[in-house]
Amino acid sequence: MAATNINRVVMTGNLTADPELRSLPSGNSVCSLRIACNTRRKNGGTGEWEDKPNYFNVTVWGAQGENAARYLSKGRPVAIDGRLEWREWEAQDGTKRQATDIIADSVQFLGSPNDTSGAGGQFGDRQAGNGASRGGDVPVDEGDFQPAPAASGAGDDDIPF
Repeated sequence: MAATNINRVVMTGNLTADPELRSLPSGNSVCSLRIACNTRRKNGGTGEWEDKPNYFNVTVWGAQGENAARYLSKGRPVAIDGRLEWREWEAQDGTKRQATDIIADSVQFLGSPNDTSGAGGQFGDRQAGNGASRGGDVPVDEGDFQPAPAASGAGDDDIPF
């Protein structure tokens, strides 16, 4: 039995430029996005956590690409769900070029349209760099650990479990 291949990408990041929308001769729309997604690493010399940005090209087809171009702008936080696609071409100088792009199946707008700080949505604290763990080697987004609301005291004894 042959193994099943899985090609899936899920990421959040901020747009590094305004979306670029093009229409193909076929009438299809295609939108190009460039997204920065930070990786947190501990600096061996200082012991401090540092963000290292990674940059990705994202292609969004059809109506979803048109919406991305209409409503997104540089700095906006987004979540991408898609797949990787490798391509190869020959440049004008005759050299062979290669690139790996993300083809988005879904683009979720995070934060508000006026929020370009990267602090929108549920991913803001980590992107803003506020989440070094205490004593561990893995950064923690402390926004994920909100305290549970206090019990009101009225009727809690009636809960059957």
